[in-house]
Amino acid sequence: MERTAGKSLRTRRAMEQAIHLIFLLCGIVAVGFVLCISVYLVISGLPAIREIGLTKFLFGKVWAPTNATTGPQFGILPFLLTSVYGTAGAQLLGVPVGLMTAIFLAKAAPPRLAAVIRTAVQLLAGIPSVVYGFFGLVLLVQFIRSSIGGNGLSMLAAIIILSIMILPTVITITMDAINAVPREYREGALALGATPMHTLFSVVLPAAKKTILAGVVLGMGRAIGETMAVMLVSGNRPTMPGSVLDPIRTMTSNIALEMSYASGLHQEALFATGVILFI
Repeated sequence: MERTAGKSLRTRRAMEQAIHLIFLLCGIVAVGFVLCISVYLVISGLPAIREIGLTKFLFGKVWAPTNATTGPQFGILPFLLTSVYGTAGAQLLGVPVGLMTAIFLAKAAPPRLAAVIRTAVQLLAGIPSVVYGFFGLVLLVQFIRSSIGGNGLSMLAAIIILSIMILPTVITITMDAINAVPREYREGALALGATPMHTLFSVVLPAAKKTILAGVVLGMGRAIGETMAVMLVSGNRPTMPGSVLDPIRTMTSNIALEMSYASGLHQEALFATGVILFI
């Protein structure tokens, strides 16, 4: 009996050590992939930054890699600004809607309605980017063109699509953050005479603000890194941003559009754009 028990204990320990080793290897592989991608991106992009010059590359207003008259020009300031403006606009539209939706689902919605909306949010997260872009191209662009003005393919269309795309991230993480606040916090505030809404906004949300902020940052990353949907609705014009009704091109869209035929310095400049985006 003792020998059998000892053998069984050694077997369990060996299995636990093997499982820990597998987890460690998986973590090392994941970190290794990230490092390899980062190193490859930097090695491929730095030569272009050295040749073009960091100042000209970041603050140049003209992107003309095939200009035979004055020579190729690689200025990414238009793409940089449009990426920042588009992301900021999506955050301004999407984050308040996401926060209020999460608060409603977590604390105010009837259970049946909350279940339906949660399912819709989960489905929203699973829709491919190209479907968002197709929706924006067929409906949103036409609506902007007929009701607001301009060509329709514009920064405004990109901002609206991006604000919709970040909603699942913001809603899900905010709901988890609200539900993770210890019950004692709410009970203490209610015992001191606070109303449920006052407790929510003055106790629960401040306690969950770090996780909520993390959700907002993740939504920002989704917005600034989006490519396909933005390509379909933005117009892809490589010029400085003006009105929100003007066509634009973001950094990710520029890389996706030109990487297939780029070579030499042009290709290196696209990798350098990826380095700036990565930073």
